[in-house]
Parts: sequence; structure tokens; C-alpha cells
Amino acid sequence: MKSDHYHVSGNEVELFTRAAEQRVPLMLTGPTGCGKTRLVEHMGDLLGRKVMTISCHDDLTSADLVGRFMVTGGDVAWNDGPLTRAVREGAICYMDEVVEARHDSLAVLHSLTDHRRTLYLDRAGAAVEAPDSFMLVCSYNPAYRSSLKELKPSFRQRFVTVAMDYLPPEREAEVLVAEAGVDPAVARRLVACAMSIRKADDVFHFDPPSTRVLVTAAKLVAAGASELEAAEACILAPLSNDGAITAGLREIAAASLPSARKSGQPARVSTGGT
Repeated sequence: MKSDHYHVSGNEVELFTRAAEQRVPLMLTGPTGCGKTRLVEHMGDLLGRKVMTISCHDDLTSADLVGRFMVTGGDVAWNDGPLTRAVREGAICYMDEVVEARHDSLAVLHSLTDHRRTLYLDRAGAAVEAPDSFMLVCSYNPAYRSSLKELKPSFRQRFVTVAMDYLPPEREAEVLVAEAGVDPAVARRLVACAMSIRKADDVFHFDPPSTRVLVTAAKLVAAGASELEAAEACILAPLSNDGAITAGLREIAAASLPSARKSGQPARVSTGGT
């Protein structure tokens, strides 16, 4: 997805711009695939700043972020990590799904997210002051259902928080048309399918289908797949490997895509079960 196709859903662009002007860190929250990463890419283009992305995970250490001493050609030299490079270059450092990182790894961000705006490289005995153009942006999905995956309130309060959500149905359909080139009627049916499943989320307990998967489904339709085949492969199959749940989801999809099938035989899509 290219940033020049970003669809504004509220005041997120204005708030992002104001946060950048005031040199304060920004936290983007919202369901998976609602456009958080696309917004950061779009704002990088709009503000004329380089975006450096860090994908957070359980094994990410503070050394992975700031750097470490390494032996190269018999010499020991300091090698900057991605966070340090972003600070030095005055880039937008985007920490995607920051909730996945260990709390002790995130402690290195404290001095960057207050009045100091300085990254301390303890092992190198150095400090890197962030230029005005540097901006720290983090994102996560607050609806993530694991109680072990949560950010401390003291950490969240260091950020300006912008809550994002999926676009309204008519706008989301416009994204599918723009990204996949499908007929508007097809786009509206795929979005209606996703909306029905999102409303059933409280019953089935899974992450709802994202705009990203709808675009993928639309691309399959544009390539010749039927709407229901594309919905099953891209929207339904990734949600659950429970046969009963999958059957229920298929009924929801079929109700939203009544004329989608090219043949009378149901598509068989593996959901990972036995």
C-alpha cells in the first residue's frame, strides 16, 4: 500500500502534525490493519522526513534498539542500532506493535519521551541529543486479548495518543476500488461481509477482519476469483481453525455475498485444522 493512497478518517493527520511541530512522541492505537502504518508513511511524505520502522517482538532487547560493540576485522567498534540511527538522522522512528516488546527493553525510550529528548548509550558512554526533526511514533492494538500484553500506564502517559478505527463502510469500499480496481458494487459487498463479522466479534472472540485483508480479497476478485472464494481465502480462513466457528463465519459471509459464487459448489479452504 502506498502512502499517497492514504484515506483520512478523522483528525489524525492534524494531530500528528501538531505533535511533530511540538516535538512530542505519538502513540497510535486501533485494530490491526486499520491504517496505522499507512498513516506514518503518509506523514513521512507530508513532513518530508525519513521513516525508520522497528517491528517489535518478545526477543527485542535494548541493545537491539540502541546498538552494541562488535568485532570487525579484529577491531572492536560500536554499531548503532535502528533507534540510535533514527535519532542521529532526525527521522521518524516508528515502533510497530510496541506492546510486543519487553518492558525492560522500552526503558531506553524514557529519556527520549520527556523534556530531555536524549538517547543515552550507556555501554558506549555517550549521549545522542535528538534534533528537532526526530519523532518517536509507536503503535499497538489495545484490543489484543492477552492480559500479558499491555503497556504500563506510566509509559502510555508519555505519548500523545491518537485512537484510530476502520473507515466508514462507504469510505472503506472506496479504498478497495482504489487499491484493487474492483467494481464498486463488489467492494461494497466485501465490506458488508467484513462489517457483519466485526459485529459478531464479541461472540466468536477473534481479531476482526482488517481493511488490509479486504484489499487482498478484492485483488483476488479482480484476478478472477469469485467473491465468496476470495472472502473465504482472505477473510475467513485466517480468523479461526475451529470447524464450527468457520462454518458460522461462512454463513455470515454467504449472507453478505448472495450472488458471489460462480458455481454451486462451496469452496474448500484449509483453515489449518485437521
